[in-house]
Amino acid sequence: MADTVYTAHPTSIVDEGATIGAETRIWHWVHICSKASVGERCSLGQNVFVGNKVSIGNNVKIQNNVSVYDNVTLEDDVFCGPSMVFTNVYNPRSAVSRKDEYRNTLVKKGATLGANCTIVCGVTVGCYAFIGAGAVVNKDVPDYALMAGVPAKQIGWMSEFGERLDLPLSASEDEQIEAVCPATNARYVLQGSHISKE
Repeated sequence: MADTVYTAHPTSIVDEGATIGAETRIWHWVHICSKASVGERCSLGQNVFVGNKVSIGNNVKIQNNVSVYDNVTLEDDVFCGPSMVFTNVYNPRSAVSRKDEYRNTLVKKGATLGANCTIVCGVTVGCYAFIGAGAVVNKDVPDYALMAGVPAKQIGWMSEFGERLDLPLSASEDEQIEAVCPATNARYVLQGSHISKE
C-alpha cells in the first residue's frame, strides 16, 4: 500500500501494492486489487471492486455495488452511480478464455454514469457527458452529451455543472448556437455536432 493517508473500513480489502491517494475513503466490503491505482479524494462505496488494470483519477465517486474491471480508466471527477456496470469482454463465453481480448474503456473528466447504466467495453465516454439511469452505452459518447435509452441515444447536452442546456442536437458547420447554464451562467457554443465551453 502507498504511504499516503486514506480511510478504509475494517471490512475492506486493499491488496498490497495498490496505490491509493490521500483523503480517499474506502467503505464497507470494498476490494481493491494489488496493481490498481486510485487517486486522491475519491469515495468508493459499499461493495465496490477495483481490478488490477484499472486507473482511477482524483475526486472520483463510485457508488455502491460497482465493479470496475480490468482495462477501465476513469479520469478526474467521474461519478459512477449505484449498481452501474462496466464490462471488459465483448463476446464472453464461460468455456472460452478471452483474457487477452479485453477492450479498453475510457471515461473522461467530469462524466456522470447514472444508476444501473451499462457501459459496454471498448467505448469512450466524453468529458462531462451524462449517461441517464438504466441506459446501455455501446458506442462512443461526445463531450457534454446527454444519453438515455437502450441502446443509448443522445437526447441533449449538459453543462459541466450538470444542468441541461437549451440546444438542438446539432447545428450547421458554419453556424454557432449559444446557450447558458441556468445554474452558473457559463456559456456554451454548439457548432456542427460539437460543443465547447467559452
